[in-house]
Amino acid sequence: MLAPSQDRLEAATRVKRWTRERFSLSSDITLLVSEVESAAPGFPPLATVVVFWTPERKHYHWRVFKPLQEVREDDLPPAWYRDALEVPEGAQCSCC
Repeated sequence: MLAPSQDRLEAATRVKRWTRERFSLSSDITLLVSEVESAAPGFPPLATVVVFWTPERKHYHWRVFKPLQEVREDDLPPAWYRDALEVPEGAQCSCC
């Protein structure tokens, strides 16, 4: 786990704001932004994972292969791609 800092907090807040705007998510929708480490061959050492759940209990997530503080608004998937980001019920993933 990486140590928290003001810069990381600001970056996470920024990514959350962009995600809410991009996917028209209300403030009561659970939304998590995390930076994760990876030792897997071929993967960058740090990546950012974005996860949210809708009131209908649908789960969505994606990974940006950049450290949290390097994520830009253009790195987020387009709004029309939302359905493809849904995690099917019962699916297991290691990121969330």
